[in-house]
Amino acid sequence: MSIKSMTGFGRGEVKSEGRTWIAELRCVNNRYFDLKTRLPKNCTMFEEPLRKLLSLKLQRGRVDLVVNISGEGADLKQVKVNLDLARSYHHALAEICAALELSDQITVSQIASMPDVLAREQENEDPEAVWLQLETVVREALDRCDEMRLQEGQVLRDDLESRLNQFAATVGIIETAIPSLLQQRQRTLEERLEKLLGQVQLDPARLAQEVAILADKTDVTEEIVRLRCHIGQFLAFLKEKAAVGRKLDFLVQEFLREVNTLASKINDPGVAHLTVELKSELEKMREQIQNIE
Repeated sequence: MSIKSMTGFGRGEVKSEGRTWIAELRCVNNRYFDLKTRLPKNCTMFEEPLRKLLSLKLQRGRVDLVVNISGEGADLKQVKVNLDLARSYHHALAEICAALELSDQITVSQIASMPDVLAREQENEDPEAVWLQLETVVREALDRCDEMRLQEGQVLRDDLESRLNQFAATVGIIETAIPSLLQQRQRTLEERLEKLLGQVQLDPARLAQEVAILADKTDVTEEIVRLRCHIGQFLAFLKEKAAVGRKLDFLVQEFLREVNTLASKINDPGVAHLTVELKSELEKMREQIQNIE
């Protein structure tokens, strides 16, 4: 019972060494697996491992992954001093003071404010340690998202089963009505022939032949059998543990093909109304299937 929706959200949070890692994962419908990531600079090298990690549970859908780091050292940068450049600035300022006969009031803050004296550089971190935190927080978000997708998938599965049962019941009504419909058409044919021919005696063999032709044209046994076969396949797919959205979508198209053939063979107002109901249920089922992975 592992039908999954393609729509879901999950959040993971991990605290380590004064920093908080937060991952948010959002999934929506899409024909293929389409991953978009927004990661801290020290994590961009792990885009491909993250893709492999997410694809273990996400086979289709538009997936947005956002990872943020907050807390002490969240920016993972350190400040470095360019002492040679600072000395050059000090020497130049002192030279200005001497040339203009100014009192030497050069301060540290003045020199530090000069361009490129102080620089923030990316702090080197152990990639294995970064990946450990990143993988942990993303796995947590993925698990939460998968739980939501499973819950919604169960709702979709129940709805599809209910609609399929209604569909099967309507097919059964049509199947039951076929014999009496053929008998009615036979009587109608006989009455029309009698009216047209008047007192002319009808040839029983000829009449039987016409009735046989009429019955053959309106025989929908093959369509009914295929519809019942498709119903069985549909129920079996709903119980599979793999992604079945595409299989179900294909089956609905086959359902529609058989219903259209059935409707064209039986030109009867009552049956026409029932086939409209069948098509309506199929359209609702198709809409739901678009949400299934």
